[in-house]
Amino acid sequence: MKNLSYILICCLVTSSSFASISKVQKNALVALYNSTKGDQWNTSWDLEADEDTWFGLTIENNNVVEINLQFNNLKGELPEELGNLTALRKLNLGFNQLSGEIPSSIANLKELTALELFMNKLVGQIPSGIGQLKHIEYIKLYSNQLTGDIPESIMELATLKELLLSSNFLTGTISPNIHALQNLEKLGLMDNKMDGEIPVELAQLDNLEELMLSSNSFSGNLPVEFINLTKLNTLMVSDNNLNQEYITVSGNSPQNLSNMLLQSATANMDIEKE
Repeated sequence: MKNLSYILICCLVTSSSFASISKVQKNALVALYNSTKGDQWNTSWDLEADEDTWFGLTIENNNVVEINLQFNNLKGELPEELGNLTALRKLNLGFNQLSGEIPSSIANLKELTALELFMNKLVGQIPSGIGQLKHIEYIKLYSNQLTGDIPESIMELATLKELLLSSNFLTGTISPNIHALQNLEKLGLMDNKMDGEIPVELAQLDNLEELMLSSNSFSGNLPVEFINLTKLNTLMVSDNNLNQEYITVSGNSPQNLSNMLLQSATANMDIEKE
């Protein structure tokens, strides 16, 4: 009887040791591999081997929780099956050659804290469903070919710390509802085709450290209320259609920032007098 118990325990331990991800998750990974020419990756996957040996994956409790395949020569489009990796917390596919649109199924990744698809060739609009990612902290989609407005749903992401969308072809204005992103530390929108005035509501983002808006078509004046952003150390608003040109302020130079904003206020008063 003791021998039988020992055998059963060994079987359970062995079964647990070799437990693997679900078929749905594996199929999603294989779809990613096939749609991005996995056989040409810098570091490829052996689809016959255990998934926990596949490069760039982190698996916990039989769930894929992280994919990091940056600089890995991924070419092609992201598959809709990606949305089946519902335990995923981090997705980093930066510095590749991905094309096509960001799949709408990305909205299914409810546990996602970091979406990093920067330095690719992605096109189309940012899916509005991204606003359903209530745990997201980092959205890095810069240096692609994305078009359209920034989805209003992004303004509902209270956990967001970094929204980096520079070097795309985005249009439209900065929503005044951006004041709701109270944890935002970095906002990068430079080198797009955005317009309208820089909203004074940005001055309510007390944690903002970097504000990069250069090379757009923003108009009007720089809100003097920015002087209240005590953590702001980088401000880039040059090469726009503002009422005056501003130097770039970067680093721990609050005095330079104060001087810039006072300059803006003086210029604004002069315009009003005219």
